[in-house]
Amino acid sequence: MSNDQPRNNDLFEELLRESARVAADFDADESEYDPDPQQELSDRHALRRVKGFSTELQDISDAEYRQLQLERVVLVGVWTEGSAEMAENSLAELKALAETAGSEVLDGLIQRRDKPDPATYIGSGKVIELRQIVASSGADTVICDGELSPSQLRQLEDKLKVKVVDRTALILDIFAQHAKSKEGKAQVELAQIAYLLPRLRGWGDSLSRQVGGRAAGGAGIGGRGPGETKIETDRRRIRDKMAKLRREIAEMKVSRDTKRQERKRFNIPSVAIAGYTNAGKSSLLNRLTNAGVLVENALFATLDPTVRKTHTADGRTYTLSDTVGFVRHLPHQLVDAFKSTLEEVSGADLIVHVVDGSHPDPFEQIRAVREVITDIGGGDIPEIIAINKVDSANPEVVMEILRKEKNSYAFSARTGFGIEGLVHAIEKSLPQPNIEINSIIPYNRGDLVNAIHETGEILSEEYVESGTAIHARVGASLAKAIEAVEKPY
Repeated sequence: MSNDQPRNNDLFEELLRESARVAADFDADESEYDPDPQQELSDRHALRRVKGFSTELQDISDAEYRQLQLERVVLVGVWTEGSAEMAENSLAELKALAETAGSEVLDGLIQRRDKPDPATYIGSGKVIELRQIVASSGADTVICDGELSPSQLRQLEDKLKVKVVDRTALILDIFAQHAKSKEGKAQVELAQIAYLLPRLRGWGDSLSRQVGGRAAGGAGIGGRGPGETKIETDRRRIRDKMAKLRREIAEMKVSRDTKRQERKRFNIPSVAIAGYTNAGKSSLLNRLTNAGVLVENALFATLDPTVRKTHTADGRTYTLSDTVGFVRHLPHQLVDAFKSTLEEVSGADLIVHVVDGSHPDPFEQIRAVREVITDIGGGDIPEIIAINKVDSANPEVVMEILRKEKNSYAFSARTGFGIEGLVHAIEKSLPQPNIEINSIIPYNRGDLVNAIHETGEILSEEYVESGTAIHARVGASLAKAIEAVEKPY
């Protein structure tokens, strides 16, 4: 290897190391993932970057081949539509994302344009201004509030001489930091590779260097022989890695689908808690079920879905699912990779849409979440709007949401205010069993009586000589089982 070859010049070697770590996790037993929320929270806060150690970027083109190491950053956004307040809120959200990733935000710029510049995302004059700010502030990274094309990324890095990261890469980096389960890690890795593949580029002769067969190039079995360049080899091997990850995710999906089918077979209603990131979904689940899910005032604190069983006031069983948070312009790579996780939302009987009532623009959050829910096939599912953080929200904003959203309820997961009303609304909105039975069930089939209590609606119950006389509404499968053993009533 020549001395002038840049460091970390092979993305695939880095991805191989990451996949080896994920593969080791796959060999472990699934039941081993039972995190302690307090320990996980302390672990996240234990490691912080040391100030003063700036990222050295000798060759700017190797930015895509290294893990994000954000330290001191400048934000830049393009305001193309909406009001100035909406543009400022979007940049404020980007600031929160950057801080969640562990960086220190130094400054932020917004440019008003009809559409982003196709060459550099922002205009040439704003590039000069941005370069001066980067130089004067000592920033080592620029984060753009949008997804950059490979050419825009390259042009900005060439002109600014610092690493440039877009919104998508930033969100992917946060997901990589917070994923804990085997499935979550594999999904994040797949999303990262899908994002990086079109942005893969080489240096110098790696763009034109050709292998000369197995003896000369060392490509081995599977190589395309003479004429295949180094970057072509990298791309092919990365696609092979993506195919392997998709197979592994599909295998893990079987377990989730099996559990979901079992719940449907026994007519157990499912409620999905969805909403914008950091709206308080995990806090609500903890308040309702004592689930012990990690709670942190940070974006995308919880990625791995949690399903908990609970009961209505009359004894019916239903499940509550905490899901990954949504955000404006959620990267499509994440939507594709987290499809099996997001099915907890699209396959639910009811969606509890948690809204941050203290946010400057909650209606934009509602719109963004509904857009994602529609994209994953959950647009027709009944929805309850649950307005959280009313203890710190502007009362006028909360009242406006209550007026505009007909099925909305205000509550505070922190203080417990309004929880009882929200629970009553959830129980009232659950699908009701539609088959009415009037039967006597023998005493030796107590399992059926218990199933009626858990999944059905009891109208009357009486103990007689030959068994338990029950008048109830139940699901189709349970009605069929009762019909096989019932005695005339």
